[in-house]
Amino acid sequence: MEAKNYLGIYLSKDAATVVCLGPQGKDRNVLGCFSVSVKEQTEQNHQELATLIAQGCAERELQFSEVAVALDCAMFMQHNVHSDFNDPKQISQTVRFDTEEALASDVSEIAIAFKITSSDEAGSELSVFTAQRKILSDVLLSLQSNNIDPVTVEPDVSCLSRFISRNISLPEDSHPLFGVLSRRSGYFVVPDSSGSKETSLMRTFLVGPTRARVELLAREVSITTALLDNEEPIHCLKAFDSTGSVDYRQLSERLGFEASGIDLAKAASAGPQSLADCSDPVDFVIAYGAALAHLERPQSINFRSDFMPYQGKKMRMEKALKFASVSVTVLLLALGIYVQMPLLKINEYRSDLRKKFAEDYSVVMLGKPLPAKFTNALKRLSSEDRRIQNVQSGRSGATGEESMMSKLALVLEAFNKCAKPTDLKINKVSVSTKNIRIEGDTSSRNNTNKLFETIKEKLEIVQFNYDLKAGRDVFSITVVTKK
Repeated sequence: MEAKNYLGIYLSKDAATVVCLGPQGKDRNVLGCFSVSVKEQTEQNHQELATLIAQGCAERELQFSEVAVALDCAMFMQHNVHSDFNDPKQISQTVRFDTEEALASDVSEIAIAFKITSSDEAGSELSVFTAQRKILSDVLLSLQSNNIDPVTVEPDVSCLSRFISRNISLPEDSHPLFGVLSRRSGYFVVPDSSGSKETSLMRTFLVGPTRARVELLAREVSITTALLDNEEPIHCLKAFDSTGSVDYRQLSERLGFEASGIDLAKAASAGPQSLADCSDPVDFVIAYGAALAHLERPQSINFRSDFMPYQGKKMRMEKALKFASVSVTVLLLALGIYVQMPLLKINEYRSDLRKKFAEDYSVVMLGKPLPAKFTNALKRLSSEDRRIQNVQSGRSGATGEESMMSKLALVLEAFNKCAKPTDLKINKVSVSTKNIRIEGDTSSRNNTNKLFETIKEKLEIVQFNYDLKAGRDVFSITVVTKK
C-alpha cells in the first residue's frame, strides 16, 4: 500500500525540482527533495526530465500517493478577464468564451485555468492563466510514461502563493506585499486583507541574469501596487532574493515604505541538508507549495480541469468497484440459476404430468375438469371406481337383472325387436342405478304404442309422454325393472 505522502514537482523547460512531504506535523515534514536538469536543449526535454524525476525518487526511496505539478512562468501566460457571473460553476462554463473575447484570438489549442480575484453586482474579475495544450500534453504524457500521474497542474505563482499563505505568519493588521526572485523568474503575491488564506493578486515576470535586482524590484513593486484598485495601501515589502544581492535599506528608500527579507527555508522548516540537492530555494518552495495542493484541491487553479482531466487511482478504483459489483451480480445470478434448475425441471415435469392427467381424468369422469388439488381428484376417482365395481358386481343395491347392465340389456333387446317395424329413432338414453329414461320418436302413434308394449314385456314403464311433431310421434318414457 502506498504511503500517504505528497510529491510536488516544479517543472520548467529544462529543469525540475521535486519535494516529497509527509503527513505528520502541522507544517508537514520534508521527506526528501532534489533538482534535475537536462544539458542539451531538445524536443524530448520533458521526457528526459520525467525519467530523471522517476530515477531520483527511486534512488531516494520516496514513496507517495499523489503528485502535483507547478509549471514555470515561461510555460504559461496570465491575463485579467471580466465575467458577467459570480457563481464559480457558471464562470467555469463561460470562461473560455470570455478569454477568447478578451484576447481576440482563437483559444481552441489553449488550456485555461482561472482564479476569481473579486466579485460584485456587475460580475467577477478573473485572473486567467493560459498554456499551450501541446506543452501540457508533452508534460503529462512524459510523466505518465514513468508512472507519475499528477492530480493537478498549476502555475508556479499559485503554488508559491499557497506556500506563503500556509507557512508564513504575519500580524493581523499588516498588509504586506511579498516579492520573490529566483535566478530566472520573479513573483509578487498580495494576501487577502480579510485574513483568509486566499490571495488577492499574483504576478509573475522573467528576470535576466545580469539585471540589477534592486531597480527591478522597485519598478515591479510600483506596477504591482498600481494594479491594486480599491485595496488597502501596502505597508511593507517582504522579499526574498535567491542570489542574496538585494540591499533592503536601499530598496526601502526607493519605495518609501519598509522592505525586509524573509527566510523561505526557515518557513518550510527545512535545514541546509534538506536543500543540499536543490538548485534554488525558490524552486524548492514552489515545489513545496505544489505538494500542498491536496489541501485545497476544489479551489486550486488546475489546468487539468480543462485539459486531460485526471484519471488516476480514484477513477481506477471506481472502475474496479463497478467491475467487481457486476461480476458479483453475475456470479449470484448464475448460482441462483444453478440452485433453481432442479426445481424448475421438477415443476416442468409436474406441469406435463398434470396436463396429461387432466385429459385422462376428463375422460374417466365424463368431462368434469380436474380439481386444483390432486387429493380431491384421487378421492373422486376412488369413489367412481368403487361405484363402477359395485355396479358390475351387483353390489349397488340390486341383484341379477336389477343391475344397471341388466337394465340396459333389456332396453336394447326391446329396441332390437321393434326398431325396424316402428321406424324407431333414439335421441337420448339416461341411465342411473334406479331407472332408465329414454327419449326418441317413431313414424306414428301406433308404432309408439307397439314400442311401449314390447318394453313392458321385460320392464315397467313408470312415466311416459308423447306428442306429434313434424309428422313424427315424439316420446319420452322412464322405465324400471319389474318387481
